[in-house]
Amino acid sequence: MAVTLSEKAAIEVKRIIEEQGMEPGTYLRVGVQGGGCSGFSYSLGWDTEASERDRVTDFHGVQLIMDKKFDAYLDGTEIDFYDGLEKRGFVFNNPNVVKSCGCGSSFHV
Repeated sequence: MAVTLSEKAAIEVKRIIEEQGMEPGTYLRVGVQGGGCSGFSYSLGWDTEASERDRVTDFHGVQLIMDKKFDAYLDGTEIDFYDGLEKRGFVFNNPNVVKSCGCGSSFHV
């Protein structure tokens, strides 16, 4: 799988699923979209179905799905969760990034 989910991120995903009353088996969908000041931005969302184009992997009890077309952009990426005084949220540690914006939400490979 091109993407992994840290244990800390998985705990947060499970918390959100439970807090929002989502169906058991809800997938965390990871992707890339065009835009942002560096060319691409990461996307996270929820899904209840996977297609034959998707990779489905379990990380710490969270089902993560990603369209195979994003492999080249996200290969080796770890999604972590940061909870600090100055910010709180999911962080993408992507070894393929050659340029990113100051906020870290858009990138170029």
